[in-house]
Order: sequence, then C-alpha cells, then structure tokens
Amino acid sequence: MKTDESQKKSGKKYLISKGIDGFFITVYNIAQFIGQFFKELVKPPYEFKEIIRQCYAVGYKSLGLITLTGLITGLVFTKQSRGPLEELGATSWLPSLVTIALIRALAPLVTSIICAGKVGSSIGAELGSMRVTEQIDAMEVSAVNPFKYLVVSRIIATTIMIPALTVYFGFLCMMGSFYNINQTDLTSFTEFIQKAFQNIGALDYSSSMIRAVVYGFTVGVVGCYQGYNTTKGTQGVGKAANMSVVISMYFIFLEEIMIVQILNWFR
Repeated sequence: MKTDESQKKSGKKYLISKGIDGFFITVYNIAQFIGQFFKELVKPPYEFKEIIRQCYAVGYKSLGLITLTGLITGLVFTKQSRGPLEELGATSWLPSLVTIALIRALAPLVTSIICAGKVGSSIGAELGSMRVTEQIDAMEVSAVNPFKYLVVSRIIATTIMIPALTVYFGFLCMMGSFYNINQTDLTSFTEFIQKAFQNIGALDYSSSMIRAVVYGFTVGVVGCYQGYNTTKGTQGVGKAANMSVVISMYFIFLEEIMIVQILNWFR
C-alpha cells in the first residue's frame, strides 16, 4: 500500500513538473516566434503585395459583422443607458456617456474580439492546413522564406486593419446612438456631436488606438503561431483554429486590464 501511495505521489509530482516545464517552454517558443517576426520585419525583401492582400482579406472578412455589430451596439447601449439617466434627470449626458464608453473601452475591445473569432481562427486554420499538407516545407525547398511571406504579412495586416476597423466600428456605434437619441429627443446631429465629444481628450483617442494596435498584433501573433506550428494532421488544424480564438481572447482581456491600470496613472 505504501508503495502504491508513493508511486501516486511521485506520479502527481511528475505531472505537475511536466506541466510547469511545458508552460515555460511554450513561453520561450512564443518569445522566439515574436523575436523572429521583428527580425524578418526589417530584413529585405519586403512582401508588399502580400501585405496588401492580407489587409484586404482581414478587412473584408470582418466588415459585414463589424457593421452589424456596431450599429446594434450603439443603438442598444443608448437605449439601456437612457433609463438610469432619466431617473437622475440627466438624459442630456447620454451622447457624452456613449462616446466615452466607446472610445475608452468598447470600440477597440469589441472589434478585436470579433476579429479574434473571425480572422484569428481563419489564420490558424489556413496556416495549419498549409503545414499539415507540407506546403510550407515546399516553400522552403523553393528558396522562399515562408515565415516572412506567411507570418510577417499576416501580423502586419492585423496590426494595421484592426485599428482601422475600430474607427469604423466606433463611427457606426455613434450613428446607432444618434438614431435613438434623434428619434426620442429630436436632437439635431450638430448638437449630438457637440455633446458627444465635449468630455473626450487626446489621451482617450491615443489610448483607444494603442489598444487596437496591441490587440491587432496579439490576434496576428497567436493565430500565426498556432497555425505555423500545427501538428497531428487535420485534427491539429481544427485545434489550431480553436486555440487561436481562445488564446487571443484570453490575452486581449489580460492586456485590457494592464492598459487600463497604466492609463489610470496618467488621468
């Protein structure tokens, strides 16, 4: 009995040790992956055509969902905020409240989450299928740098396009909010804009763009890392697509917490 118990304890210790080792190995591999990205980023030749193609793909794939979500988010958020403000007799604050919430948090966060599900999974699945079908190996044999062509171009595309989609999402949210306020309070567009941006400063705009750039880079890195290092055939492709979404969202929420804490020091 004592031998069995000691074996179980040693087995648990081995599993814990193996899990800790695996975590640090993964962190090291990701750091090496990011380091290779920056190394290839500044080294010619530059794949401008592929970067433009990927920017179009990232923007086009997310445009429909971003449009629908933006309009509905602005409309619903305004309707839900109206009740508490009416109780306080402060419905005139509604445009400012919506704008502050959008620019400081909602626009970059919601846009990046949508792109993590739509674009991140697509990148993971696409690169994963290329890995298991040995297309990446074939590119290496053909004297083409697959990392630069496939990974660098996609990370640059997500880093550029997610901030652009964030601006688009924020604009549509504002239009949805204006529609609700205009229908209820008969507020003109000029008055709405004046009230909306009276409490917004340069720090709010810059922090929103910083968020969007960081989240876009995260979505690109996670999706490319999962797809580029796929194993176990078609099963691995599905896992890469799924893990790209899950890990991207996990990191986005962690980054949101850290960025908010840092920005609060400057407010």
